Amino acid sequence: MKVLLALLATLLISTGWAAGEANAPRGASIKGEVLEVRDVDAYTYLRLRTSDGETWAAVGKTPVQKGAEVTIENAVVMHNFESKTLKRTFDKIAFGSLAGAGGAPAGGDLAQMHGGFSRAADVGDIKVAKAKGPDARTVAEIVGKRSELKDKPVTVSGKVVKSTSGVMGKNWLHLRDGTGAAADGTNDVVVTTKEEAAVGDVVTAKGVVRTDVDLGSGYTYKVLVDSATLQK
Repeated sequence: MKVLLALLATLLISTGWAAGEANAPRGASIKGEVLEVRDVDAYTYLRLRTSDGETWAAVGKTPVQKGAEVTIENAVVMHNFESKTLKRTFDKIAFGSLAGAGGAPAGGDLAQMHGGFSRAADVGDIKVAKAKGPDARTVAEIVGKRSELKDKPVTVSGKVVKSTSGVMGKNWLHLRDGTGAAADGTNDVVVTTKEEAAVGDVVTAKGVVRTDVDLGSGYTYKVLVDSATLQK
């Protein structure tokens, strides 16, 4: 289940995440007739005729026949969701699991990420001293020198400006230290960790640089610091 969710997840404007807003709680069910089926790498898009009209849904990739009556369980409805794979924006789409298919839900973590990463918190002026040690780097250095730092350990200090917990078994943080520029995205780096940190916390993260991370659905990270430990 974790593996499939990882293939279906996506994150942030600065790292290629599409705009979207989740506005419905998990747990809803959507029933309808399948009017159209679009399969992509890891999941299946379905255009449905429901009692409330036509709508789109996405589930973990599974064979579905046009004309079938289906139920989408644990649905999370998102508006203005951009699919780079299909090169279109859906006014409304529901991510969930197909009843009876026994598969993992599509996009539950995706919706949570979109909600958590929609914008940075107002944390005021940021100026955090560079971490100490031979692997110490600033945020701008990690982003700007990502090719030479690929798969190498780094230590970076910064203030948490965005945070989403419990996605794909990790917590996803955005760190800024006052270096770099918003115009080219060098002022912000993504850190994944098992540890907790809140927006506004100043932390030192020790992890490994990963580049061109493809999470599926046409979304990638140019760079992130993976599996980090935190010191506050």
